[in-house]
Parts: sequence; structure tokens; C-alpha cells
Amino acid sequence: MRVSQSFFMDFVRFAGGFWFSDNKKIVWRLTVILVGLTVLQIVMAVLVNKWNAALFDAIEQHSMSGLTKQIMVLLVIMLASILITVSHLTVKRRLMIDWRTWLTEKVTDRWMNDGRHYLVSHMPGEHDNPDERIAEDCRIATESAISLGHSLFYSCLSLISFTQILWSLSGVITVDFVFTFDLRGHLVWIAIVYAGLASWLGWLVGIPLTKATYANQTAEANFRSGLIDARENSQAIALIEAENFEKKRFRKLFTQIQEVWSQQTGAWQYILAFSTGYGLLSMAFPVLVSSPRYISGAISLGALMQSAQAFQEMASALSWPVNNLASIALWRASVERVLGLIKALDAVDEEIAKPEHHWIVVEQANKPVLALRDLTIAKLNGPVLASGINMEIQQGDHVLITGNTFTGAKLFRAIAQLRPWGSGRIELPNNDKLFFMPPRPHLPANFTLREAICYPKSGSCFTHEEIAQTLMVVGLNHLIEQLDNVDVWTRSLSRKEQQRLGMVRLLLNKPHWIFLQEAFDSLDAASEEQMLRLIHQYLPNATLLSITHLENAPLFHEKTLEFPGE
Repeated sequence: MRVSQSFFMDFVRFAGGFWFSDNKKIVWRLTVILVGLTVLQIVMAVLVNKWNAALFDAIEQHSMSGLTKQIMVLLVIMLASILITVSHLTVKRRLMIDWRTWLTEKVTDRWMNDGRHYLVSHMPGEHDNPDERIAEDCRIATESAISLGHSLFYSCLSLISFTQILWSLSGVITVDFVFTFDLRGHLVWIAIVYAGLASWLGWLVGIPLTKATYANQTAEANFRSGLIDARENSQAIALIEAENFEKKRFRKLFTQIQEVWSQQTGAWQYILAFSTGYGLLSMAFPVLVSSPRYISGAISLGALMQSAQAFQEMASALSWPVNNLASIALWRASVERVLGLIKALDAVDEEIAKPEHHWIVVEQANKPVLALRDLTIAKLNGPVLASGINMEIQQGDHVLITGNTFTGAKLFRAIAQLRPWGSGRIELPNNDKLFFMPPRPHLPANFTLREAICYPKSGSCFTHEEIAQTLMVVGLNHLIEQLDNVDVWTRSLSRKEQQRLGMVRLLLNKPHWIFLQEAFDSLDAASEEQMLRLIHQYLPNATLLSITHLENAPLFHEKTLEFPGE
């Protein structure tokens, strides 16, 4: 469970920029306040230690006035401690959410940028379930970092403060072993040896926990991903009666959780056995070590209790690594998952930045023509799918993609600059927005239907009359009254309705360049022909490239681009 320097440096390089962000003044102010409140917490702990000695001295002296005085002192200490603790919690949680917000936005911006979210899915490496890494691991990475940082700083201050107290209370003892000598601060040396031995043993028993925790997080994320996938495709699963297959898939995914759970349980057994014994020993050991001096009359009862408490505080500070084994393991596992995603995104950037002859070059032309020049489409580090593609598509052309439509779909992605693998050149038409229609349009969940239709533009970019009229044109009259309803539209609407909504979005945007990738494959032949006629009717000057299995598709296209292999 050794935490390497490179791991810390990777985390600091990526996440440490929070303290130098646009809100750095607020961040540093909160940090300074948090440090100040932590110092005050130590001051209160020292005051409690001194109060503890005074209380037991008053009890030993049978002093009622002394006892009353200590009760009043305790009330003051208690009120101050409450104020400091509440303030500390408020500032710490504000810093946590601000850091998490900054890190989440940074990772999200990297992931959801120029198709990186798509490209990274094709890269090798540990970067599965990016949603889980962004939502959960960013939270743990920031919250645990602040919690662990605070507790470490508190332990360092506690070590300094209580070492001084314990040293002064230890006095001088004479050691007669082989030869006689006077030993100062013997309780301090005992505490160091005691905590050092405990820390070393704690690290040994905690070695398996980081690996088991990381594996557990991955298994849990895979299981959740499978459930989400089934939820999003529930209609398709029900139609083909694939429930038994899904149950088997869920069982297989959950079996991975069970296996990792067993590994984690084994790691926890060692840690729990050690921490239980260590905790019980820590309660009795300080009193047992200090008792001989009290029995001999060298110290008072108050000094005995103060020594025991100071010993516990010092040993606890020295045992910080042992006390935080589980938290460190969880934090590191989450940080590694976030860094795994970032490294995969870095790999995407490095691939794209390689010399041009390795990849398809996509550039803007100065004329309204889409040109394919000596284009080769290949897989990442894999075989060539198609080569020698040369074609000029003029404004207003209708081109049908035939043959291997899977390769045709990859051509669309290359034009959209989402698939650079291959060679050659693609010249895009000047200043014209390309409009791609995949088999299922993305309808964001928990939006109004109006906002889902206008996506990614705002819901006010088209008037109610425009949207309602277009819904009627494509045969979705019944959805007009639902325009202001909020729903998960991919679940509440059939695939046919979703594809017709894609047509609504197309007609509203009126693009000049349209790329249809089996955008109406759920409709019957007559309905799909109707959609193509609507494009001809309402967008007569638009350029159309279509991937479709419609039998009468050639009637709607003047040109053909064929890919071999199908």
C-alpha cells in the first residue's frame, strides 16, 4: 500500500490547480481560515489536557471549591469548542464542494470536448465507466483529500504540542541496564517506539486493501452500468423477450462484486483484528506506563491522568497512517480512477497530434463542396476498411451510401472529425453547418419535450407555432400538448416516435448538409419514403448523404458511393 511520489505528483499537477484558479482569492481565504481553526482545535485539546490534570488534582485534594472552578472552566471550554468545531465543519465543507465543483468541471470539459468522449472509448487502458469516475470518484478524491489533509495537519500539530507536555511530565528516571544512566522524557521515547511499531504492523496488514478497494469500485461501476444499459433499452429487451439473458448478465456482473467483496473482506479482517487489539491496548497502556511514578509519589493523580492523555494524543498522532488505512485506500483508488480517465484523454490528444500522414486530414474548403481525396478508412491499429475513395459532392447533391454500411457510418464519423484513423483528406464545405442524424436522436432526460426537440439549442430558439406545425407535418400531432411536460423521453416514447422527432429537429434547423445514418430504420417503408419526401419538399436545396436499407432509396438519390464488403 505504498503511496508513490509519482502518484502524488500526478494528483497535485492535475488537481492542485484549484488553488490557482479564477477563484483563488476565495480558495486561499478559506484555506487560511481552515488552518487557523485547526490550530484552535489543537489549542482546545491542550486546554482540555491541562483541565484534566487540574480536575483530578482537585479530586485528589478533596477540594469542593476547586471542583466547582473546574466545572466553570469546562463550560467555557465546551462553548468555545462547539463554536470552533461548527465553524471548522462549515469552512471545510465549503472548500470540499468548491474543489469538487472545479475538478468535476475540469474533467467534464476535457471529456466532453470535440468528440473526446467518443474517441476515448476506442483507446486502450483503464478508463471504463467515465460517468462513475466523474460523478463519484471526483467527489471522493476531493473530499477525502481535504479530510485526510486536515487530519494529518491536526496530527502534526498535536504531535508537537503533546510531545512538549509529555516531555515535561516525564521528568528524569534512572535506568539500570548493563550500565546506569539518567533518561529524560522516557514517556516520549516509549510513545515513539509504541506508535512506530504499531504503524509498521498496520502498513503490513493493510497492503491488500488498496488493490481490493480499486477492484471493488470497478466491479460496482460495471454492475451499475449494466443496469443503466438495461433500463435505457428496456423496450428492445421486452420486445425480443431477452429478460433471461439480462438476468444472467446481471448475475455475472454481480458475481464479480462478490469475488472482490471476499477479497476486501479478507483485507478488512486483518485490519479489524489489528485495530481492535491496538485500540484496547491504547486505552490501558498509557496509564500502566505512568502508574509507577504515581505509586512512588513522584507525580500527583492529576499529573498521572495528564500524562496518560498526552501519551494517547501523541501515540494517536504518530499512528495517523494506521488510523487512516481505509480512508487512504479509498482515496487513492478514486484518484487513480480519475487519473486513468485523464491519461486516456491525454492519449487521445497525443494520437490526434501525431504527424498528419498517420491520420485523415479534415480541413475547411473555400467552396460549397464536400471533397474526399484519396481517402482511406481504417481501424485504430487495425486493418484498412476502405481505400482510394475520391469524390466531390456538390451543394444540392443526394448521395446514397451502399455496400458495407458499417464502413459508411465510419465515413460519417470521419467527416464529423470523430474518427481520424486512416489517411487522405476530407475538404468540408465552407461555412456550412453539417447536420448528422444517427439511428436514434439524443433526447436529454428530465427536460421538457420542447427543450428536447430544440437540443442542443435553447427551448426558446423556435416558436411554439413552428414546433407545433412541424410536429403535425411529421405525424406527431398527439405530442403537441406534451411540449411542456418533463419526462425521460427515451423511455416514454417509442423508437418510431423518437426517429420522427429527429425529423422534426431536422426540419426546424433547415441545414444545408444532411447526413442520415439509418435515421428512419424503425419506420415501415412507406413512412420512411414519406420522411425522404419531406426532406425534398421542405429542404429542396439541401445536400443529402444517406445510409439506408430502404428498397426504393435510389429513387431519392442521384449519386451513389459504394463500399465493398457487403
